[in-house]
Amino acid sequence: MANIRVIIVGAGIAGPVLAVFLKMKGYDPIIYERLPGPGEGGIAIMLQPNGMRVLSLIPELLRHIPGHSPDRMIHCSCLDEVEDILVDSDISPATMRERYGFPNIGVRRPEFQQLLIDTAQKYGVEIKWGHQAIEFEQSEDAVEVTFANGTKDTASFVVGCDGLHSNTRIALFGKEKARFTGMVRVGGVSPTPPVLQGSFARVDNYGDGRHMIAYPVAEDEYAWSITTRGAEAKENWRMQNAEQQNEIRQGPFSAWGFGAGDLVKTGQKIVRYGLYDRPELESWFKERIVLLGDAAHPTTPHLGQGANQAFEDIYHFMRLLGKHNPSADQLSTELLLRVFTDYQDLRLLRTSELVREARRQGEIRVVEGVDASRRASDEMLSGPFTESEM
Repeated sequence: MANIRVIIVGAGIAGPVLAVFLKMKGYDPIIYERLPGPGEGGIAIMLQPNGMRVLSLIPELLRHIPGHSPDRMIHCSCLDEVEDILVDSDISPATMRERYGFPNIGVRRPEFQQLLIDTAQKYGVEIKWGHQAIEFEQSEDAVEVTFANGTKDTASFVVGCDGLHSNTRIALFGKEKARFTGMVRVGGVSPTPPVLQGSFARVDNYGDGRHMIAYPVAEDEYAWSITTRGAEAKENWRMQNAEQQNEIRQGPFSAWGFGAGDLVKTGQKIVRYGLYDRPELESWFKERIVLLGDAAHPTTPHLGQGANQAFEDIYHFMRLLGKHNPSADQLSTELLLRVFTDYQDLRLLRTSELVREARRQGEIRVVEGVDASRRASDEMLSGPFTESEM
């Protein structure tokens, strides 16, 4: 009997990982991606212990991740021409393994996505680029997907892993209005600045009306992003043109202390994009179609948990699929309903809490006025960091 076919919509971060797990469990996944090929969009991802734990279940994957682990977590402030170190703590790989089982790893997003694509293809997963899913027709035991180029395909069930701008989500629940948060992000990748030479630190830098996070992604390279309040900007990760990048390099951020200014002045492939909120869904599935990752619970980036929560989704989805269908047989709609309901009930509350906490963190971190900024940094550091913040 042929293996059960599963259509995955989206070849970003979650899609290839889910495809590998499905392949390992005896299914026949195929990935359809609307873009013509792997994208250069995005800056970097901090893989945290909860995400690393899931990725470790794919043999040999962790040792191929092209990134770097931070040794220290530094919180500092540059306010009213006074520079202070607020926190300097040990988050070295040895310490993180002892506490949480796995280290943090900073990795450039395009390189990480390419590794996941290569891994999926090594497992025999087919990826079809340039296929935008536009219509889903469900029957008693299958889903037929129609793509913008006229192609059609049919599978037992469909998983929407197509991110913030999910066509799968729109098809299930209609188009929603994204709300601009009033915040804009600028970021890039730079050579390690002099002040950080010889150390690998994850740095949170608080300024008047701005917040920077920076971390190593290679032996000699840092990824960084700055959040400010500003006029509405498009929600995309496309690189700024040469003139726009030079304006950012030479702008007011270039004078920032603790190495922040050096990172900005030497930034490469600088992007600028708006941050948006979306309504929380009450359900993540309809019949034989289910959402996963950012398609289900899109979040602002202030906790760095977007990709890591997608990996948690994958782990629990696969665990529940194995529980209800251990032989990877054809699934009735009733059986899929049990899988999807258990998955949603387990994950919806946790991800909703993290989405709200990410929103709150953004509001705390980016405030204007020296006194308000000092109060904000005090609030950020008033208690122990949660595991997700680590």
